[in-house]
Amino acid sequence: MERLEAGLRRIVAPNPSPMTLEGTCSYVLGTGAVAVIDPGPADAGHLRAILEGLDPGERVAAILVTHAHLDHSPGARTLAEATGAKVHAFGPPEAGRSDVMARLAAGGLAGGGEGVDRAFRPDVTLADGEEIGLGDWQVTALHTPGHFCNHLSFAWGDALFSGDHVMGWASTLISPPDGDLGDYFRSLDRLASRDWRVFYPGHGAPVGATAARLGELAAHRRDRSAQILAALEAGPATVATLTATIYTDTPPALLAAAARNVFAHLVEMTSQNEVAPEGSLSPSARFSRR
Repeated sequence: MERLEAGLRRIVAPNPSPMTLEGTCSYVLGTGAVAVIDPGPADAGHLRAILEGLDPGERVAAILVTHAHLDHSPGARTLAEATGAKVHAFGPPEAGRSDVMARLAAGGLAGGGEGVDRAFRPDVTLADGEEIGLGDWQVTALHTPGHFCNHLSFAWGDALFSGDHVMGWASTLISPPDGDLGDYFRSLDRLASRDWRVFYPGHGAPVGATAARLGELAAHRRDRSAQILAALEAGPATVATLTATIYTDTPPALLAAAARNVFAHLVEMTSQNEVAPEGSLSPSARFSRR
């Protein structure tokens, strides 16, 4: 258990991968009656390490989950059963899904990336802007969809537990129908409207230059859309063709995730009348510039 600042500790789950870096960051907030943010995967050793890392006399009083990916939420139910604490989140995996993503899901499009915790159901649903606190800690839940439709960030004063929405080591995966690029841009803009001292992400080190990082992430996505439009100047193309054209330096293990990102861009660009699919909107469609 690593102490990051007064009232905040972190322990990293043993689930390293190209999508999770060293593993999922589980945060312990407060002293005495503490909150655990993102217990991580269903790993008995990691959950035991969380409990054994508490100071004498401390107890887990609340469990907060940023979103229902398999590397963040499955440990919540096991930890709740072990401690009696309630699980707090925005809702089940489909909560907050946009209309276009709901239509894609109804058409059979499956999620990708880290995998969805389909069984996830919180004990307490948190509305956008709702405050929760016990003892010496209090946070405000902010609905920040984009990476995942039910994604919450938790504001703790001028610090933000940003989940997978903002990380320092990489841009986040946006994988329809669970992720939505339009929502992602709106969530970035919302966070940019406040001054933050630090972001504590779901993976990797804390992010200090918060305003600059938000700007970088938005610019990266705008540049990616421009690359897609430039590639389509040669004529209609599929997601697979565009991915191979644009992600020339990406390791093979990450190309499937890259294709998901490309499709996320195409969905948003379709909604903005910048591109059009031939036939129905799907990852297998050919897209052309309008």
